[in-house]
Amino acid sequence: MKEASFYHVIDSSTSTVQCDLCSHRCIIKIGKKGICNVRLNINGTLHSLVYGKLVSECSDPIEKKPLFHVLPGSLSYSIATVGCNFKCSHCQNHQISQYPITTPDSVPGTLRTPSQVVDIASSQGCKSISYTYIEPTIFFEFAIETAELAHQKGLKNIFVSNGYTSPEATIKIAPFLDANNIDLKSFSDKFYQQICKAKLAPVLDTISLMKERGVWIEVTTLIIPGLNDSDAELGEIAKFLVGLDPEIPWHVSRFHPTYKLTTSPPTPPESLYRAKEIGHAAGLKYVYTGNIHGMGGEDTFCPECHKTVVKRSGYTIEKNCITDGKCPKCNSPIAGLW
Repeated sequence: MKEASFYHVIDSSTSTVQCDLCSHRCIIKIGKKGICNVRLNINGTLHSLVYGKLVSECSDPIEKKPLFHVLPGSLSYSIATVGCNFKCSHCQNHQISQYPITTPDSVPGTLRTPSQVVDIASSQGCKSISYTYIEPTIFFEFAIETAELAHQKGLKNIFVSNGYTSPEATIKIAPFLDANNIDLKSFSDKFYQQICKAKLAPVLDTISLMKERGVWIEVTTLIIPGLNDSDAELGEIAKFLVGLDPEIPWHVSRFHPTYKLTTSPPTPPESLYRAKEIGHAAGLKYVYTGNIHGMGGEDTFCPECHKTVVKRSGYTIEKNCITDGKCPKCNSPIAGLW
């Protein structure tokens, strides 16, 4: 165990603390854990139960995150612990995000140090480390130590996040983050409350703050039939992103029934193409369809001359003709980290 970052005592007589790591701001009594289930109050000191306890380590194509405007075709060493601060009904990684922790000794995982993670990433030819599969904020202490060392070794750092990081934690991690793919699951607070047990506003705030702090942002929305797929809602998401920066890539992805959300059918392909059209009509320059192949939905086009500058098939790069961050045909800049 390791003492947690971002908490304070709110009642010294009972040693009750408040966690300030994410926007839940959990109030935690002695012997209790926060919503994430991995931060435990021991006699008034908040501890992380998952520091360095990795349950997943894998060299992934960076396109799997998905990140399409960061080092295309490269590998990203992807790590995760158990736990999450969301309770999404459709979580595809629920086996680890909702892992039942009964005692500190029951936390699974292979114990790693930050230097071991960085060394493994380098030895496997990865150009970045991704903190992913569950919400990486909940293993913040390990993530930031690893990220700082990774930068020293010339590796980039990537969060794949639900966007519920507190402003304080965002400001601290941002100097070491190169990119963050943030889920904007809906533009409805009702959806967030019912499906994720969270709220919409903090997610919007985190996207804005990460952008303001210079982190490259891509946004993913899983389109779920009957829950977040109306033209009006998709239009609101696109409008919000355009208001921040029309060059933010928006990934609209296909839903497949899973975990507790098995009553909604898979997303019809036409819904994804409609979402893509809505994004472009709102002014977004880069909109991608995910979890479905074909129709050019994974390719990157120059927003000025419409030349295909990166052609993809699944996680494979078939062609990348971006030169010095620019379109080879019209010399227009293509936003991203190339």
